[in-house]
Amino acid sequence: MSNINVKICSYITEEWLLPWIKEGKSQSSFAIKHNVDESTVRKIKARNEYRIPVETLNRICEAKGIKLSEFFKLAGL
Repeated sequence: MSNINVKICSYITEEWLLPWIKEGKSQSSFAIKHNVDESTVRKIKARNEYRIPVETLNRICEAKGIKLSEFFKLAGL
């Protein structure tokens, strides 16, 4: 069984962060828009077994306009 934190961070990075950056937006603006610190975005992107707090995931989901339950379905968890 693979680590759920890795799956969560991978989903956020691949589906939300990298497309954001490909649009020419910064990692810093992603952090501001999603109500988290830029250092948190770096940790998520690094995928080094970052244990993302539920509160942080919830803030990101709220900024995306989705519920946590919807996030877990999207991420296949």
